[in-house]
Amino acid sequence: MGVVLFSIFLIIIDQFSKYLVVKFLAGEAPVVIIKDVLNFYYLENRGAAFGIMQNKRFLFIIITAVVILILLSLLYKNYRHASVMFKTSISLIVGGTIGNFIDRIRLHYVVDFISINIKKINFEFAVFNLADVFIVVGTFLLIIIILLHDNPKRSKNV
Repeated sequence: MGVVLFSIFLIIIDQFSKYLVVKFLAGEAPVVIIKDVLNFYYLENRGAAFGIMQNKRFLFIIITAVVILILLSLLYKNYRHASVMFKTSISLIVGGTIGNFIDRIRLHYVVDFISINIKKINFEFAVFNLADVFIVVGTFLLIIIILLHDNPKRSKNV
């Protein structure tokens, strides 16, 4: 139950942040958060991560639905024995995935707004949103859990 509530909380945070971006940043100049490092601005992403595969909305909807079903079935199957970190990682991934999924269904694109552009070292990262952050953090947590904690082969060798 906690996983579902946490995922819903993340979806609300993501959708509210995007609502604010659409309301206050669409058609406006970027808002500088940290000069020469971090800006917020409105961007419509019709592709996947880093803007790849533009205008493949139907494919993204199918893939997203399959990923959500796999994650939820994995969680359901392992819920009793799963660690809090495992449940948290799945919640982050599901919450972020559904947040972007809502955009794709409702708007036909994903609202992105966080821009990291460190001018001193000439580093520019793709524009992203909070749902993307949730997905990436959840995925890294899951990788760490699998490699270091929940790996039966590792437990036998220790």
